[in-house]
Amino acid sequence: MAKEDSPRLDYRALGLICGIEIHQQLDTACKLFCGCPTRHREVEESNFEFFRYLRPSRSELGEIDRAALEEVLVSRKFFYKSYDSTCLVEADEEPPREINAEALEISLVIAKLLAMKIVDELQIMRKMVIDGSNTSGFQRTGYVGSDGRIETSCGAVGIGILCLEEEAARIIEDRGDSMVYSLDRLGIPLVEIGTAPDIVSPAHAREVASYLGMILRSTGRVKRGLGTIRQDVNVSIKGGARVEVKGVQALNLVDKVVEFEALRQVRLLEIQEELVRRKATVIDAVRDVTDIFAATGSKVLARSLKNGGVVLACRLAGFAGLVGREIQPDRRLGSEMSDRAKRAGVGGIFHTDELPAYGITPSEVEAVRSLLAAGGGDAVIMVTGPRERAEKALEAVLVRAREALTCVPEETRRALPGGCSEYMRPLPGSARMYPETDVPAVAITEEMLARLELPELFAARSERFEREYGLNAEQARVMAASPNYQLFEEIVQNYPVSSSIVVRALETIPIELAREGVAVSNLTEQHYKESLALVSQGQVAKEGLTDLLRTLAGHPQMPATDAAASAGLAGVDEADVKKAVQAIVAGKIDLVRSKGERAAAPLMGLVMKELRGKADGGMVSAILKKEIQNILNQ
Repeated sequence: MAKEDSPRLDYRALGLICGIEIHQQLDTACKLFCGCPTRHREVEESNFEFFRYLRPSRSELGEIDRAALEEVLVSRKFFYKSYDSTCLVEADEEPPREINAEALEISLVIAKLLAMKIVDELQIMRKMVIDGSNTSGFQRTGYVGSDGRIETSCGAVGIGILCLEEEAARIIEDRGDSMVYSLDRLGIPLVEIGTAPDIVSPAHAREVASYLGMILRSTGRVKRGLGTIRQDVNVSIKGGARVEVKGVQALNLVDKVVEFEALRQVRLLEIQEELVRRKATVIDAVRDVTDIFAATGSKVLARSLKNGGVVLACRLAGFAGLVGREIQPDRRLGSEMSDRAKRAGVGGIFHTDELPAYGITPSEVEAVRSLLAAGGGDAVIMVTGPRERAEKALEAVLVRAREALTCVPEETRRALPGGCSEYMRPLPGSARMYPETDVPAVAITEEMLARLELPELFAARSERFEREYGLNAEQARVMAASPNYQLFEEIVQNYPVSSSIVVRALETIPIELAREGVAVSNLTEQHYKESLALVSQGQVAKEGLTDLLRTLAGHPQMPATDAAASAGLAGVDEADVKKAVQAIVAGKIDLVRSKGERAAAPLMGLVMKELRGKADGGMVSAILKKEIQNILNQ
């Protein structure tokens, strides 16, 4: 089926309701409930492995969470990789210790920056999670504050909740009937920030996520890098349902996730309307059609049957053409059914909107349709695999088909790289929370809050850098968000050197050198100070900074003056520059006479190459233009 362009949606008319949850790891010395370090480990470094089976427990009211119930429909074995940097707390073989005071302080700072009402006492709760991501079967989380707000271009957005909780284990491998996790990440302190449903469009969602990210980074106390921050997006439209799309890693995908989820719900409502018009029904009878494929040429089916699998099929009356209808780019109603089937451990589904395909012939399709008494308006769904898995998979498909007749289901979905999403589990309810009895509550006193030091926000710092140091907007933004911002201010305030040159030295040149394989991690604050001092004194031209820093990175014990001499960067006076310019221009007189003043650009490159950063570019340019003009005036 040809890929469709996404339509432009009127989000106000659709009744879009949207909120965002930000999950940000904190940069603390140890984990939330033990003294283990918060550093990443390679799986090969694991020195011990164990496994668990997890089962749901009841809430205080005797209820079992619906998401947890679905998890146990598929019995999975969970393996855990531990290290010399993890302990018995992560393995759930020892009670948790008192909450990390540093992590609590950071969460309180963030709550203050978001103008939140902070609780008088931090109580830890257990949130049931039995997908294997926590050895205990639950995640510990503490409610820090509520009722905050931020200002945006579309008005105020409420911040409904801020929690301090432990990060989940890192997934290493999904083997279908078992999962492998790494414990290096489990227990890292994490803040969860949830907005009110005040977001009005995909672009607004991206703005809110960006602003919250700016606040978090402004603290200087959160982890950076891939996987350290994740966004979950909650979306619903009029007539649809609340859907949570989890694990949006990139900020530039937030708007796409909102757009594609709204589109998905619009398309599902259209399909529901068409199914009702057709008087479609779901036929619960499941038929074994294995014999039809005894001599099949389909590699997928043949491999499954050779391994003892079966082929099962069911009929969806009135669904023809709708199972294959696109609801997100390259995602169809059949994709939704396939997601459910995969949860039972099969590879996916086959449906008659896409068959014949995968080596399945038209005659085989007709034989199946005939056996199920499927008419022209009906769709047939097939799955293959071990009988128990195939039966559970087709049961899950039938559940999704019945939902298509009546509603957009409430569910939790996993974000995909392009902004679409796939089914994970039902939306959890309140039955997943119950008190933690092993961790004492912590009183949040007025004295504790008064001692908090609130940082300058990146946005305010960027505006100040533009105003005080004459940086352009982009330079100010980069420098305000940099860990080197204090070093930048110290250098600009103590050395008569252009602020733009300092930004280049601290932010751009190290990136360029790193791409060359230079060990830029050897460069210290003192190296930058000494190098820029030489530039301010005219002993090294600004054009020579790259060579100077490259030399210092290779010889970090060398004084900057010696490094400049070693790199041949000793400054030249105006007379020497003039001699160099005149020599190069004399050899390119024909170029000057043919191009005129336009010859300055190529000649400038030749002169700077000759001088190798020994002279200021402004001085060189002025002398070069004068020499060119002298020739043109002859």
